[in-house]
Amino acid sequence: MHELVKDYYGKQLAGTADLKTSACCDASSVPGWLKPLLARIHPEVLERYYGCGLVAPPLLAGCRVLDLGSGSGRDVYALAQLAGASGEVVGVDMTDEQLAVAQRHREHHRLAFGYERDNVRFLHGYIERLDELDLAPGSFDVIVSNCVVNLSPDKEAVLRGVQRLLKPGGEFYFSDVYADRRVPESVKNDPVLYGECMGGALYWNDFLGLARQAGFTDPRLVEDRPLIITDPELAPRTAGVNFHSATYRLFKLDGLEADCEDYGQAVVYRGSIAQHAQAFILDKHHRIETGRVFPVCGNTFRMLKESRLAPHFDFIGDFSRHYGLFEGCGKALPFDANAEAGNGTSSGDESCGCC
Repeated sequence: MHELVKDYYGKQLAGTADLKTSACCDASSVPGWLKPLLARIHPEVLERYYGCGLVAPPLLAGCRVLDLGSGSGRDVYALAQLAGASGEVVGVDMTDEQLAVAQRHREHHRLAFGYERDNVRFLHGYIERLDELDLAPGSFDVIVSNCVVNLSPDKEAVLRGVQRLLKPGGEFYFSDVYADRRVPESVKNDPVLYGECMGGALYWNDFLGLARQAGFTDPRLVEDRPLIITDPELAPRTAGVNFHSATYRLFKLDGLEADCEDYGQAVVYRGSIAQHAQAFILDKHHRIETGRVFPVCGNTFRMLKESRLAPHFDFIGDFSRHYGLFEGCGKALPFDANAEAGNGTSSGDESCGCC
């Protein structure tokens, strides 16, 4: 699969227009405030970039950031502007042709950004073998990836490597393609479907299992959109599998709980993050309005308090008292709450115990 991907992105594709689908794309278009960052990037870097959108979490100033599957370097150079002169962005890619494009424009971007020193670095390597690179454990604040993890033949190893490289409280913020079922071998072995980010797509529930095994106990879905395969030759070859582009954030925090537990806690967002004055969106189910007391579960409390997000919130409560499951998390008490139960009837949730 490595050779297939290197051939597809290094030799078969000459430019963005050669892509046959829009699958290799994050879940959203580039917000207006990020477009000036792209305007400063060298035209060849933009032309040889095979994706869309921009995976850019907030609060990157002064951070050390790693981009997995950095390709021609477009996202690295965009994030380098957000990290600033005191930060650093490292890109990892296995395709020589793409790395060559990224490397030869480093000085161009240093001058365009007005930095005294170059704040980017590119490494040749495989994202499932990050331990082989000159990267110290626990040395990155944020790790990003824009629709590349699906191309790896060993996604579990990718997640383990990310866990190893993140600082405590750091996060993996990335977009990728997911399937609504396990992808059949006919799709996995199709060179074009694999190169277009669908052949290697994980069944979404298998991804959640792998993330938890790697130590990311509570993966958070930020946004998603269905993918429509319009190419008349490719559509029949997807074997009825439905695909989605989705962005997840995974925090490196020891001791997160398997479920949303209620400790009577709440947070208040100060509205102090640039471009997020009215509300901060942690994930698809947590839009935290500025100035409003917002009840949260213990895991969400810790994600906000023990990460770079902490200075922008006020925190109410602690972990001294537990109130059971947090309401609205999707689970319910499995026992019958009716004191008169015992006659074979149930007033509780009839769903299966694993949901």
